[in-house]
Amino acid sequence: MNGADVLCDTLLVNGVDVCFANPGTSEMHFVAALDRKPEMRCVLGLFEGVVTGAADGYARMADKPAATLLHLGPGLANGLANLHNARRARTPIVNIVGDHAGYHLQYDAPLTSDIESLARPMSHWVGRAETAEQVRAVTEEAYKASLMNRGVSTMILPADAAWGEVERPDLASVTLPPRPEISADALRRAAAILRSGKRVAFFLAGRALRANALEAAGRIAQATGATLFSQTSDRTERGAGRVTARPVPYNIDQAVSVLKDFEAAICVGGRQPVGFFAYPGKPSTMLPPGCEIVELAGHEQDLAEALRRLAEEAGIAGDAPFASNRFVQREIAEPTGALNAETIAFAVARRMPENAIVCEESITSGGKLAALASGLNPHDHVPLTGGAIGEGIPLAIGAAIACPDRKVIALQADGSGMYTIQGLWTQAREQLDVVTVVYSNRAYAILQGEMRNVGVNDFGVNARRMLDLDNPTLDWCSMARGMGVEAGRAETVEQFTKLLDGALARKGPFLIEAII
Repeated sequence: MNGADVLCDTLLVNGVDVCFANPGTSEMHFVAALDRKPEMRCVLGLFEGVVTGAADGYARMADKPAATLLHLGPGLANGLANLHNARRARTPIVNIVGDHAGYHLQYDAPLTSDIESLARPMSHWVGRAETAEQVRAVTEEAYKASLMNRGVSTMILPADAAWGEVERPDLASVTLPPRPEISADALRRAAAILRSGKRVAFFLAGRALRANALEAAGRIAQATGATLFSQTSDRTERGAGRVTARPVPYNIDQAVSVLKDFEAAICVGGRQPVGFFAYPGKPSTMLPPGCEIVELAGHEQDLAEALRRLAEEAGIAGDAPFASNRFVQREIAEPTGALNAETIAFAVARRMPENAIVCEESITSGGKLAALASGLNPHDHVPLTGGAIGEGIPLAIGAAIACPDRKVIALQADGSGMYTIQGLWTQAREQLDVVTVVYSNRAYAILQGEMRNVGVNDFGVNARRMLDLDNPTLDWCSMARGMGVEAGRAETVEQFTKLLDGALARKGPFLIEAII
């Protein structure tokens, strides 16, 4: 066998059985090895940003890494934006990048590049298998690092390491070391804060937003009066019967106002909230000066256990009550009037299937659904994390492959959707059960808002030409059909609800272009 076979077998024995790919010449031996392994599901993306975003969505829902296959430095570069989002989500991915044969690098062929330097900013671990004999050890290290560091492991596979012959190894799954211990000092400090009578805010991120961790946080909040906030995270388990953590507002002024009276903060899974951007005369951090901050546990630790132990340290019983969300979905009225972001939110909320997965890159259009989410059927929310737009359609691909028995609803802004629209072709090829709702406001509305945030309220010709998406307008239905996805356009609430009812009642991909 060769190094590529070893790579494939090592992935499979460790449960990595999906590979999102856009390969090139240097990766053909790995492609041939994958072809000999029918138990590995190979999913083609027509652009590397689709590949990396789909791997992100898959791992967020499967709770295990997928592999990617990218072609040399330029292929990696095309996928970096969604690797950035995966890095911010702390998503485990084994990101495999081909390279020239080692002896060929000295000739500086046209596609030669410094892959390590490209990979490092978006990866938590970077390694290279120089020879076929090294492939097993490097693959195991990449897999282990993706889970223990909770992030992207980029493994570079030179062509000669892939084609080089090697003895068949006796493979076994990797034994992962235990998670790092929760700091006893942090537990004592956090418990003391809870007993102090101060106004306390919890900031939950990552796996602290799963249902079991939220219950533990809910018990603490119920017993102490602390307020639960969420930060942008890989996946939140929302809905009736669960505990809600209030999102920290995106707008700096709103966030500062909401948080101004808190005297202490306990961070679980992340750090204190900061502004997405800097603005003249506005703070970068949102908590008031003098607020005491304790970082209880990080992404690499067991966050549910950290919250359970904090409750115990604070004298709160493991069966203490918590305030669970009431089911109010049936009380939501059928929307009427103009078709806009709010009426779309009401229509989607009324129809939210149980156990759905909501992949969201609605940008400026999603606020109302978030406000309604706590009273809906239990569902998972999978958002854009790192702010690099163009991940919504790929996230839905990965989520649908990870959870084929669950309905995926992708809420997609039109401008950011154009970054990775090729993902619709993958949805059609794989016949994925995804309903995509495109908010067609025909503008980069988020950037229009950011212009106002920096004091520019009147847009001239040049600014409008950079922020508007008209002249010509985007025809999402034609583009979707051209990639094999059925689609319909809605200009009224009635048209939208009819299309949504039909899409939710069927299997397979469907796109609704909502003109708002």
